[in-house]
Amino acid sequence: MKNISRRDFIQKSTALAGGSYSLMLALGLLRPVEAHGFELEGSAGGQHVIILGAGLCGMTAAYELAKLGYKCTILEARDRTGGRCWSPKKGSASAEIGKALQIGQFDEGMYFNAGPSRIPHNHALTMHYCRELGVPIQVYNNVNEGAYYFSEGKGPLSNKKVRVREVHNDMRGYTTELLAKAMDQGKLDQAMTREDAQKVIEYLRAEGGLDIDKLYKASARRGYTEEPGAGNKTGKIADPHRLTDLVSSGLLDPDFYNVAEYTYELQMTMFQAVGGMEQIARALEKKVVAQLKTGSEVTHIQNTDTGVKITYKDKLGTHELAGDLCICTIPLPVLSNVNHNFSSDVSRAIDFTPYISTGKIGLQFKRRFWEEDEHIFGGITHTNNELTQIFYPSNDYLGKKGVLIGYYNFNEKAKLVGDLSIPDREKLALAKGTLIHPQYADEFEKSFSVSWHKVPYSMGGWALYTSETRNSHYQALIKPDKQVYFAGEHTSYLNAWMAGAFESARSVVSAIHARVSGQRLTYPVTGKG
Repeated sequence: MKNISRRDFIQKSTALAGGSYSLMLALGLLRPVEAHGFELEGSAGGQHVIILGAGLCGMTAAYELAKLGYKCTILEARDRTGGRCWSPKKGSASAEIGKALQIGQFDEGMYFNAGPSRIPHNHALTMHYCRELGVPIQVYNNVNEGAYYFSEGKGPLSNKKVRVREVHNDMRGYTTELLAKAMDQGKLDQAMTREDAQKVIEYLRAEGGLDIDKLYKASARRGYTEEPGAGNKTGKIADPHRLTDLVSSGLLDPDFYNVAEYTYELQMTMFQAVGGMEQIARALEKKVVAQLKTGSEVTHIQNTDTGVKITYKDKLGTHELAGDLCICTIPLPVLSNVNHNFSSDVSRAIDFTPYISTGKIGLQFKRRFWEEDEHIFGGITHTNNELTQIFYPSNDYLGKKGVLIGYYNFNEKAKLVGDLSIPDREKLALAKGTLIHPQYADEFEKSFSVSWHKVPYSMGGWALYTSETRNSHYQALIKPDKQVYFAGEHTSYLNAWMAGAFESARSVVSAIHARVSGQRLTYPVTGKG
């Protein structure tokens, strides 16, 4: 520890606190979802609701409105439903702006989740719809101490794959050693009794794996270099990485070091839909198929004195559709290019709410080498290069083949990779991935990549808000503009999650039904949680 200042150590080790819990938790915006209590009374009055977009939100709104007797028409620009809830597989097609058409070449039964891939156990409404729609789920292993950190750079541990458990346990050890020594010297809370201080010291020893002298030494927590076994095979434990090496190699940089299990939404247990997340969308589609028009691109949204008029085009030409009310779930970057007569506040919110740039690539391998060679079953490897994250599949364990997510990147890295040609994205994913898994060269078969900020009718991953825009743009979007209501993850505090779409759908259905029937709202309006 002689080569690192106390200030630098404290700054680097703040990552151990997991950053912070989600903003909505800190602000008291989370609440238990009474998923089975969504029972609205009153008549639909023969009202016709036009729903723009057949993602999870739009289809859920149609599904719930139909239960109440509303006539619904869903207009979807794509030839498929689900929006960003999509699991590319054999035959899947993608035509990004400025890119060649991709057709999925994965083997039958192979897929990856290009959009949402995880369901937190505390997202009760998402779990409810999986249950109600009969979508089977399975455990998703989001946290795996056997995955890796890989930091490109010039430090002693740079350009080497380091097991997550090694970094986590070494940092727990060094941090708790520092705290235990400080407490033992009486340099912390002087109001604490000697007995209380001793209890805390014992906790720190247990948490960090310290010895009797409150020094951190390597233990089996960080893994073995030689596994224990029968006879005299006691196992061999490597020495811990030096603290200065961890720091100088970039393994504690705030944008790289990750303690996912501390984040509220990422705490285990997590789940995924069996067969891909799009199975949730497929199940919803079956419920609303009679009201659905795919391949129908909306070009104009007009509030009228008595209702709403929607202009859209399909393969047969241009059409106009009149309705009493409208639910618009079109992502804001797309909606910005649709003609409308919304208020100035709403127009500004639509035009100036940014969406994140993000992308993923699915890589099919003929052998699940991450399981067979490296004992990695699910979880995430984190890098500081363009890949950002590698996701290992949490399905078909011990199978012959598998598809892992070769990169999941954001912001500037996603823009950089998204600008590459489709073949060059694959080359980058393989070149950078080979630095971690040399097996790539022999085992790789096929790929499929998605850059959401280049996908028509999406133009981004999810909405981004600041505290200022939550008080301005967001407020304009969570209220109706005359006969048009806005809905989707961008009108919730659950941005990027499927739960945001489900919560928003229920909220807007409640608001519409209260308006039509004169009934009191029985479900919180969007933006209140």
